[in-house]
Amino acid sequence: MKYALIAFDLDGTALYSDKTIAARTLRALQAAHEAGALIVPATGRIYAGIPQALRLQPFARYAIVINGAKLYDAAEDQVLDRAEIPNALALEVLDYLDGLDAIYDCYKDDWGLVSQPFYDRAADFIRDKGILQLFYRTRRTVPSLRDYLRADGGSVQKLQLHFADDRAQRRELARLPELFPSLAVSTSVPGNIEMNIAAANKGDALLRLCQFLEIPQERTLAFGDGTNDSSMLRAAGLGVAMGNADFTVKAAADTVCDDNDHDGLAKFLERLLAET
Repeated sequence: MKYALIAFDLDGTALYSDKTIAARTLRALQAAHEAGALIVPATGRIYAGIPQALRLQPFARYAIVINGAKLYDAAEDQVLDRAEIPNALALEVLDYLDGLDAIYDCYKDDWGLVSQPFYDRAADFIRDKGILQLFYRTRRTVPSLRDYLRADGGSVQKLQLHFADDRAQRRELARLPELFPSLAVSTSVPGNIEMNIAAANKGDALLRLCQFLEIPQERTLAFGDGTNDSSMLRAAGLGVAMGNADFTVKAAADTVCDDNDHDGLAKFLERLLAET
């Protein structure tokens, strides 16, 4: 097969809007694997947040998770690389976030942490029901996230915000990179903002994984729909934006496929395999 590695986002890409993955998509990924490609989920989620139907597939050995904060080899239970936000910077960001009409949480040590008051108000800020259920399933509550991080002293994998007001979200998407230039600021679902250390982006993670596996960059194929996918679409040998992607994401891609609710990823792979 022309492509030795196929990386793909989950929400808005490989998953339907109801957060399930189609049997057709799994079959297409399996066929691509049998044709010689490594299959690599590349998501803002933690590894445990990848749907079990995909996570347990034998072909899904490697994963880019938390927007590139972690490269993981599931077969060996081995972390290949990490890129995290230093504790002092995370606390500085929280000082600013406390002035916003939003709730926030973080990923730390491969799990979510959130202040109890924010957990209790999550349904007022997270409009996507699938994301809300994922939030409840993958977060542990603490009385105060700020106090917890200060006492722990360790680094943070990702900070996340959730807004009820789209205008406020768009304002902060523009403002946060100016205030914290060492962070990569992106969005993946309506109403959210994700912050990683700048080195933790899907594009750089894809290149690091290629280097580790000795795969030429030009032999990679990537699919995505969110701004946290743009760097990966630019880095891949062929970047494919979903039909439902934002126009800025489509501009970062080489081509566009059908949307996630119409099996765009599966259709593209099926056509590719038919040409092989």
